[in-house]
Amino acid sequence: MAAAASSCSRLLASLAAAACSLAACVWRPLRPLLRPYHAASAALSLAFVAARKLPPVCGGLPSARDDGDPCSMDWREVEILMFLSAIVMMKNRRSITIEQHIGNIFMFSKVANLILFFRLDIRMGLLYLTLCVAFLMTCKPPLYTGPDHITYLNNKTIGDEIQRDHRVTWLVEFFANWSSECQSFAPVFADLSLKYGCTGLKFGKVDVGRYAEICEEYRVSTSPLTKQLPTLILFQGGSEVMRRPQIDKKGRAVSWTFSEENVIREFNLNELYQRAKKATTKGAGEDGEAVANGDVETKKDK
Repeated sequence: MAAAASSCSRLLASLAAAACSLAACVWRPLRPLLRPYHAASAALSLAFVAARKLPPVCGGLPSARDDGDPCSMDWREVEILMFLSAIVMMKNRRSITIEQHIGNIFMFSKVANLILFFRLDIRMGLLYLTLCVAFLMTCKPPLYTGPDHITYLNNKTIGDEIQRDHRVTWLVEFFANWSSECQSFAPVFADLSLKYGCTGLKFGKVDVGRYAEICEEYRVSTSPLTKQLPTLILFQGGSEVMRRPQIDKKGRAVSWTFSEENVIREFNLNELYQRAKKATTKGAGEDGEAVANGDVETKKDK
């Protein structure tokens, strides 16, 4: 009996540990979504549905339904929401992180809300538009604050760091804090820096939103409609050898998905990392040998 009770206790302990690990895995990516920015964004995204369904509010709203029920949606409103759902599904096919999925849902939901409110009453549409503008002006999306192995560069240091040692390979991200694509890619780039960053392979970031001269020097557009943010450039021997997204002959960015798998494959990070580690080990060995020879010669001189 004692042995059976002990086995049962161990099984329960294992199940509890597995449940805790699963909860931690689920909670970790969802935790950033509980910040005030996302709560306010969710409230704006659900504004029309709340106004149409809450009895204290919906009672005074106009309705195009045959039964005149102001607390139920008419067929046109349902049609707009269904069209929104189709757009979100198509857009999310290229999303990589959960933040991108949620961001797309919020963005298109606000557009649909704006259309629905203007259709309902122009005054309500103007009020909702004012709230959205105020939200954009006062609420900034939370930036990634997790661990990384990244050197943050500016207009004075980027050239010096890249040219300092031509044996070092640099992978530099050109980003802007206002770009949602850059914000979504930040944890991916940080994770890559932790996995592949070493003495011979370094990761850097430069905020092109703050340094206009860098945009011109490295040909990175910061237009609000640009598709060049983020831009990843690989430097070897102090010179650019590759960038993503590529720029076609008309100066337009070629569509490219900034996923961890794509970055590893396109920039061949596994090979670059192994090569950098070997070079570092070889350099350390040669330095040690030189020191040893120097010691021997010193002893002989003595």
